[in-house]
Amino acid sequence: MRIEFDFLAVLAQWPLLVHGVLWTLGLTAISAVLGLLLGVACAWSRNHGPVWLGWVAGTYVELIRNTPFIVQLFFVFFGLPAAGVKLTPEIASVIAMVINLGAYAAEIVRAGIEATPKGQFEAAASLALSKAQTFVHVVLPPALRKVWPALTSQIIIVMLGSAVCGQIATEELSYAANLIQSRNFRAFEAFIIATGIYLLLSMGVRALLNWAGPRFIFGRGGARG
Repeated sequence: MRIEFDFLAVLAQWPLLVHGVLWTLGLTAISAVLGLLLGVACAWSRNHGPVWLGWVAGTYVELIRNTPFIVQLFFVFFGLPAAGVKLTPEIASVIAMVINLGAYAAEIVRAGIEATPKGQFEAAASLALSKAQTFVHVVLPPALRKVWPALTSQIIIVMLGSAVCGQIATEELSYAANLIQSRNFRAFEAFIIATGIYLLLSMGVRALLNWAGPRFIFGRGGARG
């Protein structure tokens, strides 16, 4: 049996692929910003917050890190409507991705915080900085610098995990590939091309984050230290 491949039949549907890539990048950008903020907040809660808040953050982190992302996504999209909360596929995808990234980022950031030398806390106290000022200006920047490669990898993992969001009709890249193969029955070609695009996206996003981190997240000076 001779098999003929026709990648042009898939590439002819490039507007769908571009649309899927833009949605994938958009979901990743929003979830990265909100997920990192949520992760930092949870890390602070577990290390410096009230005991009850630390317990709440710890429960959330363990619950999310020990359940599959697809179950979290289905709970948000299919479960919340049972409680009267109706969401579009896109909003449900963002919420699920933010919740997922926030839990993993919390533990990564917490590891960076715990590696902060005690001398930095003592120096901040000698300058009469408040706890909030100490955390934001003294503890957090070097902590993020230490763990930024791990955070970057986690953001990439969440971006790749967004492929699952096509299961609830979010029009990201895997959804576009599936739609194309349903039209021309070129499943092999469609998903090979999608695989290549995901690879390029991963490399591009990683390079962007490695460039942006030292400049906009924890400062130029911190990056050299």
